[in-house]
Amino acid sequence: MTDVFVALRQRMPSLSKSEFHIAELVLDRPAVVVESTITRLAELAETSPASVARFCRAVGYAGYKEFRIAIAAANSREQAARELFRVDDAEIDADDSALDVVTKVAYQEARAIEETARSLDLDALDAVVAGIRTAPRIDVFGAGSSGLTAQDLQLKLHRIGVPSFCWTDAHLALTSFALTGPGSIAIGVSHSGQTLETYQMLTLARGRGATTVAITNYPDSPLAGVADQLLVTSARESRYRTGAMSSRLAQMAIVDFLVVRLLQGEIDRAGELLRLTYDAVQAHRLDG
Repeated sequence: MTDVFVALRQRMPSLSKSEFHIAELVLDRPAVVVESTITRLAELAETSPASVARFCRAVGYAGYKEFRIAIAAANSREQAARELFRVDDAEIDADDSALDVVTKVAYQEARAIEETARSLDLDALDAVVAGIRTAPRIDVFGAGSSGLTAQDLQLKLHRIGVPSFCWTDAHLALTSFALTGPGSIAIGVSHSGQTLETYQMLTLARGRGATTVAITNYPDSPLAGVADQLLVTSARESRYRTGAMSSRLAQMAIVDFLVVRLLQGEIDRAGELLRLTYDAVQAHRLDG
């Protein structure tokens, strides 16, 4: 089940300016919500109680009371996780020691995987796996760091005998996605869900009748709008870590969820293919 912090981060791009400002305040100082009335929170956010009430409904809650309870529960879980990692503040500061940096990065990355796993739509995951099993071809595309995730997925599918394609050149990718059709699977990977080329790929494939899948951090993004199935990550932003860094492990986790679920149904055949591909490169390893 998606917790309130995950929901807020995922919905921020689609919020109005005033709602966005409230969300920033809540994410930065969640304890304030726990301790404040709706009027006090409105004052701190420099807006009106009516705007706060609209904000609560916009992020999926019936009202401020329900929202406040959800924040209290999520904040309690967050504090417990920080205690486990012995982290007081997850943000990296300029004067942090090497130990502080390592601990905080480990905390953020572990949380990204945990929250992605907790909030993932398992029905969508199984629908994608079922489609891959019978698809005549799978096309995967991502730009920038999301391209690394796309290549990783294609490589893993290739190693278990699933016909799949991944291109680093957008023009070549477009020609490949143009060859998709009913029964085919087209997968686009984009943290923001706003990457033009990735959006073009899925739009083209959808027009050809393929089943489209988006792996993104934002369920209200343009890319999500052209996806038949949506696999949503939960990656956090921080001062020293760009979207490319914070999204990487969450995206890779979804790739692993997909591939392991796929392997479950054909362990013997896939195991033999993995053995063959492993043996094929052994002559290229140094002794010792």
